[in-house]
Amino acid sequence: MKTAQAMSAIPMSGFLRQPQVLQLVGFSARTLWRRCKAKTFPEPVKLSERITAWRTEEVVRWIANQGKAGL
Repeated sequence: MKTAQAMSAIPMSGFLRQPQVLQLVGFSARTLWRRCKAKTFPEPVKLSERITAWRTEEVVRWIANQGKAGL
């Protein structure tokens, strides 16, 4: 239920910071970065020297495709 609430609260375009992504996907920060490195999760974008974010559209698409992966 928490993920459904989080999904309805995010904009359909723009960027998500790490805490927002973690709330949506439900795994740890370490797993997030491991999946990014393994190319099994959308790669982040450097918005500035100290700001990293993910494109909302890519994260939403990744979440939607997780249910289809086993088919």
